[in-house]
Amino acid sequence: MAVGSAAGVPSGEAGVSRLRIGIDVGGTFTDVVAVDADTFTLVAQLKVPTTHHAAEGVARGIIDGLQQMLRQLSARPEDVVFIAHSTTQATNALLEGDVARVGVVGAGRRGERWKARIDTRVPPVPLAPGKALRATHAFAPIDDPADASAAIGAALDRLAADGVEVVVASEPFAVDDPSVESAIADAARARGLWATAGHEVASLYGLRTRTRTAVLNAAILPRMVGTATMTARSVAEAGITAPLMIMRSDGGVMTVDEVARRPIQTMLSGPAAGIAGALMHEQVSDGIFIEVGGTSADISVIRDGQPQMRPARVGGHRTFLNTLDVRTLAIAGGSMVRAEGGTLVDVGPRSAHIAGVGYACFAPAGAFDGSVEVSRVQPIEGDPSDYVVLVAGGARYALTPTCAANAVGVVPGDAFAKADPATALRAFAVLGAAMQQDGATLARAVLDRACAKVVAQVTALVEEYRLSPSAVDLVGGGGGAAALVPHTGALMGVPWRLARQAEVISPLGVALAMVRDTIERTIVDPTPADVLRVRQEAIDAAVRNGALAETIDVQVEVDARRNLVRAVAAGSAELRRGGAVDRRTDTAARAAAAARSMQRELDAVRLVTSTGAFDVFTAEAPGGGWWAPWRRATTSLRVVDGSGVVRLQREDATVRASSAAGLEGDLRTLLEVLADFGDAGRTIPDVHLLVGPRIVNLSGLGDEGQILGLASVEVRAQAPDAPVVIIATARR
Repeated sequence: MAVGSAAGVPSGEAGVSRLRIGIDVGGTFTDVVAVDADTFTLVAQLKVPTTHHAAEGVARGIIDGLQQMLRQLSARPEDVVFIAHSTTQATNALLEGDVARVGVVGAGRRGERWKARIDTRVPPVPLAPGKALRATHAFAPIDDPADASAAIGAALDRLAADGVEVVVASEPFAVDDPSVESAIADAARARGLWATAGHEVASLYGLRTRTRTAVLNAAILPRMVGTATMTARSVAEAGITAPLMIMRSDGGVMTVDEVARRPIQTMLSGPAAGIAGALMHEQVSDGIFIEVGGTSADISVIRDGQPQMRPARVGGHRTFLNTLDVRTLAIAGGSMVRAEGGTLVDVGPRSAHIAGVGYACFAPAGAFDGSVEVSRVQPIEGDPSDYVVLVAGGARYALTPTCAANAVGVVPGDAFAKADPATALRAFAVLGAAMQQDGATLARAVLDRACAKVVAQVTALVEEYRLSPSAVDLVGGGGGAAALVPHTGALMGVPWRLARQAEVISPLGVALAMVRDTIERTIVDPTPADVLRVRQEAIDAAVRNGALAETIDVQVEVDARRNLVRAVAAGSAELRRGGAVDRRTDTAARAAAAARSMQRELDAVRLVTSTGAFDVFTAEAPGGGWWAPWRRATTSLRVVDGSGVVRLQREDATVRASSAAGLEGDLRTLLEVLADFGDAGRTIPDVHLLVGPRIVNLSGLGDEGQILGLASVEVRAQAPDAPVVIIATARR
C-alpha cells in the first residue's frame, strides 16, 4: 500500500526526463521522492511500508517504492540517472547484537610480534543487553612476507575450527605496506569465508583502534552485503542502469562495492540523510538542524555549510570511524503525555506510534464532544503505567506535543503537522477536567515540558561549539518539526524556520547527496607536497566511488597535535544539464538576507565586494562605551550567494579582493600581516577563498606553505583576471 503525496506537492510532473530518486528507510515507513535532476526540485513523493519481515528484508520495500514511483510518474527506467537509499541496518545490527561470528588473524614480523599479538586481541564489545561481540583470535608469525602461506593457513585453520564466519586481517604498519593483510584476506576468501583488512577500513596508525574498527566492520559485513547486493540486483532487473548508492554516516553516498568493503561507513545513515537534506535542499550554511519524527528528535550543528563530525564509539570503545555529531532525544511529535492525579509527570519517552494509538489532534471532528474515557496505560512491559490515553467512539488516542502545539496555535498553516486546533484543544479540555486544570493551560504546559528538553540540548551544543548568538538559527525538518521547533525558538528567543517539504527532508537529502570519501594519513610535520598528495588520494577515492572528477571539491585539514592530515572529497555522480531553475535575487534581496542573519538593520549593512557568484556584506556593532567597557566593537561579515543564501559568516574578518594571477602575492602578504605571535609560536589566520561558484575552506591548515600550495591548486583552472576574494579571520 502506498501513501500518496502530501498536500501542496504534486504527485507527478509530466516532461521530467532525468530523475534523482531518494529512498529513506524508516522504522515503519519507507519514504520515496523523485527530484528533477537538472532543477533539483521535488517532483513526487510517496510512502510504502518498511518490509522488515519480508524474505528479502527491507530491500522488498525499497523496490516496491521505486516501482510505484515510476508508475506514478509514467517514467521509464532509463529516466533515472541517480538512485540512493539510506539504511539503519548497520546501526540496528550493532544495537541489537545481531552480528556475525568474527575472528582476527593478527600478524607480526620479527621485532614486532610480541606487541602485535597483544594489540590485535580485541576485548568483548558490549552491544545489546546481555549480548557482546566476542572476536576469536589467532596469530600468524611472519618471517618472510613473500612466503607466509603456511603461517596464515595455520591461523585460519584455528579460526575455522571455532566456526568463524568473517576474518579480520590485522598487522602493524599495514597502512604503509598492506601486503600481509591482503594475503590473509585473500586466503580467507579462497576458503569461502568473508574477510576484511584493517588497512581497508582505516588508514591511521594505532593498531588496537584500527583492529577494533575492523572487527566491528566485519561483524555486520555479511548482513549488509547481502541486503545491498539484493537491492542492487533488483534495481538492475527493473531496467535502471544508474548504479545504486547507499547513504554514508557522513552525509555522502557510496557504491554497493564500497559497502562490501566498508559497511561500517553506513552507521547513522538515517540521521545523515536529514542533515544532507538541510545542506543540499534547504541550503543551510550555519545553524542548528532539528529533525523531528514521531519517536525521537535528532539535533546537529552545521557550520560553514559542513556538518560537525566526531569519532564514533561503540560499546564505550573508540573507533577510527568519523560520524556526524548527532544528539538524539527521546522527545518528538508523537511523544505521549504522562500524568498522575492532577500532576503532569512528563512527556515521553514512549511514542504513540510504538503504543499503537492515534494522535488526538487528528481524530475526527467532534470525537471528544461526547463520552470520553481518560485512561492510564503501560504501552510496553517495563514502561510506567501513567501514559494518558483518551478512549472515544471505540478508538484510542494519545495527547502529544503535536496536539499541544496545535491547541496552542503555534503550528504554521502549511506545516505537515497542522491539525484542527479546536479538536486538539477539546482533547486537552477532557484531560484538564480530569486533572482539574484548564485545557489550554495544560496544553501549553505539555509543550513547555517537551520543548524544554530540546532547549537544554541546543544550549549544550551552543556552549560546546562556542557558537556566536547570531549563529543560533533553528531549522526544523521531519514530519513533527512544527510540533517542537517554533516553540523552542520562542523559548530561546532565536530565529527559527521549517525547511521546505520538511516532512520528506531525509529522502530529499538522499536524492541530492554527493559522493563523498575521506582519506586520513598520519604524517609528522607534513610538507605542502604531503598535503597535496593526500588531497589527490581523496579525489581518486571519490572517483572510484562514482563521482565525476570535474564536480569534486576537497577540504583539507591538518591537525599538528595528532600528526593527522585529513582530506574530504565530495562530488556528484552525474552532471546537471541546462534548464535549472533561476533563483538569482537582486543585490537588495541579498543585503536583506545578510541583515537578517547578522540581526542588524538593513541600513547598517554595507556591500564590501562582489564576484560573479557571491556578495560580501559587513555590518559594525559599536562597543559598549564607558557604561559597558567589556563589550568590544565587532564587525560581522556574511557571504551571500546569488540565490540569497548566506554561505559563510564570520566576525572581525579581513577581506581582500584579488585575482587568480595575483592571489599568491596578496595571500602571502595578508598572512604575514595577520600572523600572531604568542606562547604557542606563530599563529596564522583561518582563510577562505571565493573562487568562481565555490567557497574554498583553507581554515584547517596551520602552515603558510600548505595554504599557499593548496590555494594555487584551487585557482589554476581560472583565467588570470578571474576575481578571487580572500577572507581571513584571526584564530581564537
